[in-house]
Amino acid sequence: MAGTGDLGFEVIGFVEPDHKVGQRYTGPTETNLGTFEVEADAIAFARDAWKTHIARDRYEVAWWIVRAEGEQLARWIADSRSDVEKVLDLTTKQLVEVKP
Repeated sequence: MAGTGDLGFEVIGFVEPDHKVGQRYTGPTETNLGTFEVEADAIAFARDAWKTHIARDRYEVAWWIVRAEGEQLARWIADSRSDVEKVLDLTTKQLVEVKP
């Protein structure tokens, strides 16, 4: 990606830390899991990370997004508490459920 002038697509993972009573909430941990030239490749990678996390039967709250580099708006999102994937409808700017 470097030097091409084109923006790629980031896969970002978020995990809520275990919160103990009396402990200050610090917010989720954000990790850049990779940058891809093609949006579909980024979504496939994020989908694998999501499904792997769910298969491990972990109890922490986690979610994954795909977004264009430098943007805050997610184009794809899934979380560990749901089996629903969502994508951004660019005409309405709303997240809508992916229908298999």
